[in-house]
Amino acid sequence: MKAMTRSVYGSAQVLEFADVDRPAAAHNEVLIRVHAAGVGPEVWHLMTGLPYLVRIMGFGLRTPKNPILGSDFAGVVEAVGKDVRQVRVGDELFGTCAGSFAEYACARTDRVSAKPGNLTLEQAAVLPTSGCTALQGLRDVGRIQAGQSVLIIGASGGVGTFAVQLAKAFGAEVTGVCRTDAIGLVRSIGADHVIDYTREDPVDGGRRYDLILDTAGRRSLTHLRRALTARGTLVIVGGEGGGKWTGGFERQILRATLLSVVVPQRLRPLTATARRQDLIVLKEFAEAGKLTPVIGNSCPLREAANVLSDANEGHGRGKVVITI
Repeated sequence: MKAMTRSVYGSAQVLEFADVDRPAAAHNEVLIRVHAAGVGPEVWHLMTGLPYLVRIMGFGLRTPKNPILGSDFAGVVEAVGKDVRQVRVGDELFGTCAGSFAEYACARTDRVSAKPGNLTLEQAAVLPTSGCTALQGLRDVGRIQAGQSVLIIGASGGVGTFAVQLAKAFGAEVTGVCRTDAIGLVRSIGADHVIDYTREDPVDGGRRYDLILDTAGRRSLTHLRRALTARGTLVIVGGEGGGKWTGGFERQILRATLLSVVVPQRLRPLTATARRQDLIVLKEFAEAGKLTPVIGNSCPLREAANVLSDANEGHGRGKVVITI
């Protein structure tokens, strides 16, 4: 089968479109004929091995353990493991796996769900990681409530476009932060207010919010706290920025957690996981017309290096999808 592979960490230049052996499903897995794969910052981190903390987390210290990139996918079940009962050959699924940038991939049944009936395979493929991140950040860590004022920083990005829609679905008043050229997009997905960060500081303290979801990772905790109510909640998504060793994780985990001990505001890091039960929740929101993936770019698998070269730039609109 064809796959996008690499044998060393590095930029997109280390990628190779190559023939590899087709995998076989383990007892608790399904073999997927992948039709589309989502691209997010997590793919860039695993491609480059940066920050180095990523390698320590089990993905390979010197070289990648899995040569095939990609995690988010949507496709059709080709075969099932001997212990799999709830999934059948021919089912359309979406979820996460190890190595989705390939014609076939194996996925655990606790990391997949039936595809939303009203979405295409391409739309479903970009939903798992970013959608679960937005959902868990707002619902589980942010404890969002109807009527709250919510600020989404990075509202036009992968996580941000899902977060705006989910926050509206939960009944919040939503303000999205983005660049000038994305204002129309952020309004179109339901934001009540939009702030152009190139023209004004969204966290200057002029307005305070019950909940801030920061998907950009570039602002200091001091500045972000200025825009929180006295007992508001800040949810920090990901670990962008920072140095090569820990990236932004020092800011996210250490500083935010320690500061929360001495201030009344809740400053919480988020490490999301694409769980089956949350994939089902996203499916239900999508089928109810409350959640529609925004795809900003698409390319075939053999050209994946082109989109991965700037996957960490942080100025994208919506998600990138690779068709297979």
